[in-house]
Amino acid sequence: MGKNILIADDNMEIIKILKPYIEREGFEAIFALDGEEAILKFKHYKPELILLDIMMPVMDGIEVCNRIRKESNTPIIMITAKSEDADKIFGLNSGADDYIIKPFSPGEVIARIKAVLRRITPIANNEPSIIKFPPLEVDINNYSVRLEEENLNFTKKEMEVLWMLAASPNKIIKRDDLLDNIWGIDYFGDTRTIDTHIKRIRAKLKLEGQYNWDIKTIWGIGYKFEVSDV
Repeated sequence: MGKNILIADDNMEIIKILKPYIEREGFEAIFALDGEEAILKFKHYKPELILLDIMMPVMDGIEVCNRIRKESNTPIIMITAKSEDADKIFGLNSGADDYIIKPFSPGEVIARIKAVLRRITPIANNEPSIIKFPPLEVDINNYSVRLEEENLNFTKKEMEVLWMLAASPNKIIKRDDLLDNIWGIDYFGDTRTIDTHIKRIRAKLKLEGQYNWDIKTIWGIGYKFEVSDV
């Protein structure tokens, strides 16, 4: 199959407007009119990206996103009619990569699609895809985190935050740089988003100073994946 973008929205007029713009970028636009159909189309077509409306019949977009995240890290841009819903998306940690608030222009949608796809472009062949700080192993290609031979349940964003820190050991990474690189420069949230993700990452890794690496807070600046000599 070619490269597809799935538009999941119960408003056929929106689909008709977006379809030619998406196809002009070299993608095939496929669509679903309810949440259940979105899941089926996702499994069949394996799209490069999903435009996912929150308010859909049968199954809402949040539930669709949660189900897809259980088996795939396919980029998802949520479509919402209210700015409050946009806050809810990230508050619920749905796993969305971005969101667009209605009404929007087709040009804005295409710009967001391009930005998200740039952010998740696979690592070049000459760069490592696995970072190891025993007993920790982080694989960005498979979006997997293993600690002491155990697979940990990390969300996509938690995985990306950990990867960005661990990829630059002993380097201070600013909160704003984490936001820009992982959520994108158009994200309107604040740096508390990063603090919340770091807190969850630490809890999942159960860090108590038992390894020769740790995630350190650099107050007023950001965070550092600190590695000491063995």
